[in-house]
Amino acid sequence: MRRFPLDILSLLGLVLAITSLMVGAVLKGAGLESLVSSAAFTIVVVGTIAAICVQTPLHVMLHAMRISRWVVIPPNFHAEETLARFIEWTALSRRQGLLGLEQVIDDVDDGFLRKGLQLVVDGGEPDEIRNTMEIELEIRESVDLRGAKVFEGMGIYSPTLGIIGAVLGLIAVMQNLADPTKLGHGISAAFTATIYGIGMANLLLLPMANKLKVVIHDISQVRAMMIEGLIAIAQGENPRSVENKMRGYMH
Repeated sequence: MRRFPLDILSLLGLVLAITSLMVGAVLKGAGLESLVSSAAFTIVVVGTIAAICVQTPLHVMLHAMRISRWVVIPPNFHAEETLARFIEWTALSRRQGLLGLEQVIDDVDDGFLRKGLQLVVDGGEPDEIRNTMEIELEIRESVDLRGAKVFEGMGIYSPTLGIIGAVLGLIAVMQNLADPTKLGHGISAAFTATIYGIGMANLLLLPMANKLKVVIHDISQVRAMMIEGLIAIAQGENPRSVENKMRGYMH
C-alpha cells in the first residue's frame, strides 16, 4: 500500500525561500512593503497562469495540479514492503499455482500492480506480460512528466512577465518625470515585478518541476522492480531468485 510521508526537506526549502526574500528585503533597507504590489502580482502571477493555460491542454493541467502535492508529500511505495509481498505471492503461486494469486488481487490498491498481477493470473506469457507492463509504465511516466513540465513552463514564462511588469512600471515613471516626488516610489514598484518573476521561477516553479521529475523517476524505478517480480512469478521462479532480482532495483 502506498503511503504519503511528508518531505521535510522540500517543506524546509519552501519556508527558507520565503524567509530569504523577506529577510533580504529588510536587511537591504527596502522593507517588507516593497515586496507587496497588486500591479506586479496581476502582471506576473496572473500573466504566468494565463500563458501556461494557453500552452497546456486541460487534462494535462488538471493532472499537474493533482501531482503538485508530490513536492512535499511524495508517494512512497515502501520497496521493502513491496518486496516482502512479492516473496509471499511467489510462495503462494508455487503452492497453489498462478490461479492462487486471484485471491490477493482485490487487496492490491495500486492500479499498475493490480493490472500486472491480473495478467499473471490470466496465464499470460512472460514476454507478453513484460511488453504490456512496460508500455503501461512508459505511458504513466510520460503523463506524469507532462504534468511536471507545466511547472517548468511557468518557470520559463514568469521572469519574462516580470520584465514586462518592470517595463510597464518604468513607462509610468517616465510619464511622471515632472513630479520628482513620485520617481523613487515608481522605480521601486517597477522592479518589484522583476522580483516576482525571477523569484517565482527560481525559488518555486523550477525547483517544483525538478523535484517532480525526481519523484516520477523513483516511481518508475519501483514499477520496473514490480515488472521483474511479476515476470519471475509467471516463470515459476523460487522466492530467493525473485528477491535477488528485485533487490537490484533498491540501491
